[in-house]
Amino acid sequence: MTTHRRYDIDWLRVIAIGLLLIYHIAIVFQPWAMFLGFIKSNELMEDLWMPMTLLNVWRIPFLFFVSGMGVYFAIQRRNWKQLMKERGRRILIPFLFGMLAIVPLHFLVFQHYYGLPIGYYPHPAHLWFLGNIFIYVTVLLPVFFYLKRAGRVQHYLSQFMSNPIGPLSLSVLFALETIVVQPQVFELYAMTWHGFFLGLLAFFCGFLCVYSGKSFWKTVMEWKWFYLALAMAFYLVRWKVLNLQSPSYLLAIESNCWILAIFGMGYQYLNQPSKVLNYLSEAAYPIYIIHMVVLYAGGLFILPLEIPVFLKFILIVAFTGIGCLGIYELLIRRNSLLRPFFGLKVAPKAKTVMDGAKVGTSGTAVENQKNQDSTAFH
Repeated sequence: MTTHRRYDIDWLRVIAIGLLLIYHIAIVFQPWAMFLGFIKSNELMEDLWMPMTLLNVWRIPFLFFVSGMGVYFAIQRRNWKQLMKERGRRILIPFLFGMLAIVPLHFLVFQHYYGLPIGYYPHPAHLWFLGNIFIYVTVLLPVFFYLKRAGRVQHYLSQFMSNPIGPLSLSVLFALETIVVQPQVFELYAMTWHGFFLGLLAFFCGFLCVYSGKSFWKTVMEWKWFYLALAMAFYLVRWKVLNLQSPSYLLAIESNCWILAIFGMGYQYLNQPSKVLNYLSEAAYPIYIIHMVVLYAGGLFILPLEIPVFLKFILIVAFTGIGCLGIYELLIRRNSLLRPFFGLKVAPKAKTVMDGAKVGTSGTAVENQKNQDSTAFH
């Protein structure tokens, strides 16, 4: 079965990774940074918390949605054995490699910064996301392949998603999750039961959204401003009325409204090919894996400087972005030995996607082969 590449999903994934980096840098300037294992600045920027609270309710669920969408495209060309082999290569190997070779580095920087004894035990840290995805693929595999053959289910789901209440009704599942699990903090996703079950729902719902066909995408495109207005309304109530203390079931609904609005805007405005997108789409995964090391290294050198705190924030953002892209370009992208450890295929020796105009028909073949694999965050 031939699938058409969805550039909007690629773009949204790249943007989400960029926002993830900025969010993690902003944590450095919050009073509770050390509670999450981050380096903490002595000078704070607590005003950043307002935009962070808007972003935090949907940023991680959104990535799980996108990852589930990627699995839908992957199973169109693979049986279950091929899928597990491919996901093992793209998720499990980077996950294990990251725990053994990448996470210890930013632990080392953290310990050096605070003068702590040097030590490490295998820990997923920010790579918990990858471990969750691999579990989700394994657990949901029979369901996905059943749905692949269930044309009637797909037909009914397509009809259900053809009106604005269809996509919005997915929020009920997420609200129920919060009622059952009762998380102390909705936004605490990493290595919690709430984060695990919320991620499982988002992953499965992402699959269902693409599985339902064009009706979902037409609906979210036509009703994107409605979903955005709902999201803003929930956020304003949370901010102005509830002092940022909304119950978790309301946060779950707000989160999904943001996500539906973003998918609708992406589908209308971002579904265009780009050489920059080709490059960044492949770079996003390795950058996600290495960004904490670069961020902590930037904090180690920049935080002690006697400059305004706002400039420290800007410098760490620049250092992290440029440093991650530099490491990807110089050490990972061109190294056939390292690429598999960062979830990348071994690149053709003669030509690469970044060569753009020089690639010609070979570049087109490479892009078609990649197709929708890049939309999964793995």
